[in-house]
Amino acid sequence: MKKIGFYGGKFLPLHQGHVYAIIKASTMVDELYVVLSHSEKRDQALCKGSKLSYIPSRIRLRWLSQLTKEMEHVKIVEVEDHDGDEDYNWKEGALKIREVIGQEIDVVFSSETDYDPIFKELYPKAKHILIDAKRKQCPISATEIRNKGVFHYWDYIPEVARPYFNKKVVILGTESCGKSTLTRNLALIYNTTYVNEYGREYCEDLGGCDGIILEEDYPIIAYGHKMKEYEAIKQANKIVFIDTEAVVTQFYSELYNQKHQQVLNEIARIQQYHLCLFLEPDVKWVDDGLRVHGEQQVREENNQRLKELLKENGIEFVSISGTYQERLEKAIEVIGGMFEGV
Repeated sequence: MKKIGFYGGKFLPLHQGHVYAIIKASTMVDELYVVLSHSEKRDQALCKGSKLSYIPSRIRLRWLSQLTKEMEHVKIVEVEDHDGDEDYNWKEGALKIREVIGQEIDVVFSSETDYDPIFKELYPKAKHILIDAKRKQCPISATEIRNKGVFHYWDYIPEVARPYFNKKVVILGTESCGKSTLTRNLALIYNTTYVNEYGREYCEDLGGCDGIILEEDYPIIAYGHKMKEYEAIKQANKIVFIDTEAVVTQFYSELYNQKHQQVLNEIARIQQYHLCLFLEPDVKWVDDGLRVHGEQQVREENNQRLKELLKENGIEFVSISGTYQERLEKAIEVIGGMFEGV
């Protein structure tokens, strides 16, 4: 007979204490069910007034799935209700858990001694096994994280969950305004990853000759850039810096091919960044072999058109101007403000 166990929680958020409990429990049974118990009403209330925004259940389910994907005898399931914290029906919840597991439960795992009486009532045939009840292995709880914020306890946030919390900062601007340099320098300062402008790489792969980018290249560039972002976000350390996004790609489609593309609008509509820094064209224009709009009047006109496109797509930004030193200092100041109180 298989020995069946389950470990449940809200995982709001998932932390290393959960990871330790899941792994240890998995060594003690033949089949372990990790149960995500969620109620939007209850979970929203838990996050209200805390330093953690509500995390949709699908995100939490995904974390658990990624975490256990190579553990063949660990099954991830979810149980939803619509109760608040005060009126949560434990008996009804237990019935749903039994139903979703569909087998006799032999062991119930938790880290809470207070759960012992209720588990004895709800699962009379199951043994309640405590894992790290005194938090010696992992001195952390989801309540503490909600109170002080994920960045305060970053070392206790599992790798599978970190990309969700990483701050995404995009650097915007027209030709020769210092985007590439600032993006790289900020990443070095914050010891994290960054994304180069994929359109430049794409053009260089074609040989870099002026006038060879076709209309159909721009959606490919936008898609390729998003894939670069995805990889950088996975490896980032609290924050990731990104040179350019879909609206800038749209700008270049208009500039070089006289084509405004709806597909680029759609990509821009769904992209999400925590901060957009817009670099004004008030530094010296540098000819790198790919740039062709060096006259200051043209630079100003292009700058205005890009701002119009950003406004059309509902993208707010912080304007940064001045010397390279002033730009760096202003960027660091704004980024610091983004982390205050989180």
